[in-house]
Amino acid sequence: MTGTLPVPDLGLPADPTLGDPVLDQPVWASLLGVHGRLAERHRRAARYHPDVAGFVALSDPDDPAAWADLAALVGPGVTVALSGVTAPPPPGWRIGEDLPGVQMVDVSVDKRPDPEAIRLTREDVPEILDLVDRTRPGPFRPGTIELGTYLGIRRGGRLVAMAGERLHPPGWTEISAVCTDPGYRGQGLATRLVSAVGAGIAARGERALLHAWAGNVSAIRLYESLGFRLRRTTRFAQYTTPEDAS
Repeated sequence: MTGTLPVPDLGLPADPTLGDPVLDQPVWASLLGVHGRLAERHRRAARYHPDVAGFVALSDPDDPAAWADLAALVGPGVTVALSGVTAPPPPGWRIGEDLPGVQMVDVSVDKRPDPEAIRLTREDVPEILDLVDRTRPGPFRPGTIELGTYLGIRRGGRLVAMAGERLHPPGWTEISAVCTDPGYRGQGLATRLVSAVGAGIAARGERALLHAWAGNVSAIRLYESLGFRLRRTTRFAQYTTPEDAS
């Protein structure tokens, strides 16, 4: 694995000046900061509690010692999600699913609360998981709700759309899990929820960012229309630790 994966031509110029360097390693920055209470760390490696998220991070992906610390942290033969890494892992590691992605930041999003949006809680997790299973917005685990505020819209008492907060590097919050039941698309529910989640982020004096699979061009176009701009391309990959992680 060298370089970066091909990214579809989205017609969007990347502009790294839109953010700041903390966004180059947002998972690491989150785990060492606001999400420290949800983290497990071993020297140069950290991860979320498995019930919360499958993301891990390295202090320096080019440092073999950091990979060794990660292997020691999670154990042998364990598959983890690591983003933004372009250098090959040390010998013994296996690479699984490997997808190109984009990182976008808010430059002009219309942020406002939505009177119909309700805050979702642990009690709503079974419905959330059902909606995620139907719409596939990205990984969501029973404890993911602890990462931040998640808002939803109901129709006839049924959860049909949601969006929420995930990574939380200093000064920033990632908007994630944006999804709408197929039977309710085209009504602007996702737009309203992104705006409402963004309003909560702005109320804390922070800025919003998001990540998306580069192949999901329709979602990227939507985010661009809402006022997000491409900061950089990235990659989302799964890695399996060596069977002998000693």
